[in-house]
Amino acid sequence: MIEPFKRVVRRHWPRLRLRTILLLTFVFVAALPGVGALFLRVYENALVRQTEAELVAQGAALAAAAGAAWPGATPRVPVAAAPEPPRIDLRFATVLPERPAPRAMARPTDPRAAAWGRRVAPILDTTAATTLASILLLDRAGRIVAGPGAGAALDRAAEVRAALSGRPATVLRHNAGYAAAYPFEWLSRASGLRIHHARPVVANGRVIGVLLLAQSPRALFVGMFEDRGKIATGVVLIFAALVVLSGLLSRGIVRPVETLGEATRAVAAGRGSVPDVPTTAAIEIQALYRDFAVMAAAIEHRSRYLRDFAHAVSHEFKTPLAAIGGAVELLQDHPDMAAADRDRFLTNMGKDAQRLSLLVRRLLDLARADMTQAAGGEATDVAVVLARLADAWRGDRFAVEIVGAARLPPVAAPAAMIEAVLAALIENSRQAGAGQVAIDTDARDGMLCLTLRDDGPGIPPGDRERIFEPFFTSRRGSGGTGLGLPIARSLLQAHGGTIDLAQGADGAGFVVRLPAA
Repeated sequence: MIEPFKRVVRRHWPRLRLRTILLLTFVFVAALPGVGALFLRVYENALVRQTEAELVAQGAALAAAAGAAWPGATPRVPVAAAPEPPRIDLRFATVLPERPAPRAMARPTDPRAAAWGRRVAPILDTTAATTLASILLLDRAGRIVAGPGAGAALDRAAEVRAALSGRPATVLRHNAGYAAAYPFEWLSRASGLRIHHARPVVANGRVIGVLLLAQSPRALFVGMFEDRGKIATGVVLIFAALVVLSGLLSRGIVRPVETLGEATRAVAAGRGSVPDVPTTAAIEIQALYRDFAVMAAAIEHRSRYLRDFAHAVSHEFKTPLAAIGGAVELLQDHPDMAAADRDRFLTNMGKDAQRLSLLVRRLLDLARADMTQAAGGEATDVAVVLARLADAWRGDRFAVEIVGAARLPPVAAPAAMIEAVLAALIENSRQAGAGQVAIDTDARDGMLCLTLRDDGPGIPPGDRERIFEPFFTSRRGSGGTGLGLPIARSLLQAHGGTIDLAQGADGAGFVVRLPAA
């Protein structure tokens, strides 16, 4: 199911420029506050519960003060702390109709309750003037004894009946007198609602009345509308910041990538060069520039190598091919040639053909060496390889001496490759007329160094710079191809090793370095 969907998305996904992607990203980020406004209902519910908590706190304090003001009330015994959390939730609470209008009662107000109401009224008025809440004090019969509408009864309200039974109650009711004062206020669910909290007033262990509080919840958009100037300034600053960030990202990502793309096309066309690393680019872009420069240098080096290699190959093949062609032409032009001359020409043609065959084999060996890749996980004991070589070359006129082979660290290269490289160097020394090859071993800086020195005539100073060039040889007459040292270097490089000429050697000397495992 997922893979077909991915294929459809890949087929229809539009090609977007990096600037477009950045713009879309920033627009999406800028729109997040607007999307978040849809979730302000959670915040609005918190405002409603905060208003309820304020009414509960006011009601608890005023009910305690009113209970203490009741004639003949005795001090209440302190009780254990029991916080009363708010219970209103806009998602689930039932919104009741407007509170019923107070109804007239035939019986007169109890004189004690009336006196009690007059005593408590200043406290309620002062509190209401500060909190802007509607506060009424009702007696045991539900009659208003302090506040607007004194003498009328509110005993039919559900919250009042609950409080008269000894239970505090909070309800949500419609506010018939609500009128929107700010734009977009209609988006708020609590705009046309009012919170009513009824709390029993207790004296001497019995309910003597009810404290009824009502207040509209804090409007969600009132504060936003009042701070519209600051909000607009913030929006402008946000978009200005986005413009600045777009410019910074353009300089740090888009422009360097475009410049690198132009340089890539120029290098591919054989012109131009890699630009300098831009200082304003991101760290990853700077690393990309450096990696591209390394790659371009490697490609250029490889191109020169292939060009020089092709020239050397054509030169090496041209001589025997020309000799073979000339001999064939002479044999064709002189069918009556003497038998001795014919045999001499045929012998020379055979030697040239053999050299061509040898060159082809060595070129294949060089190609395989250039393409060799380290397998990884190798751990070869070089002491065993050196011992095997010394035993193989032990003779009357030639010997291989190993110096310091004890306790050598294993190296990360295959034994066959190490033995082939060392054997080729030893064979070169033997063919050059040396009678002994000494191999010194030394381990340092995570590398194992093998220094080979012979007692032969050595390498002429004029040839030391070209000794590793393909097809360069001083033994061309004896069948040398000049590919042995290039093959050895390629094999070592494929496994993280190196080979160089040793300095200060009387005979020929080479330093082979292998990475420790």
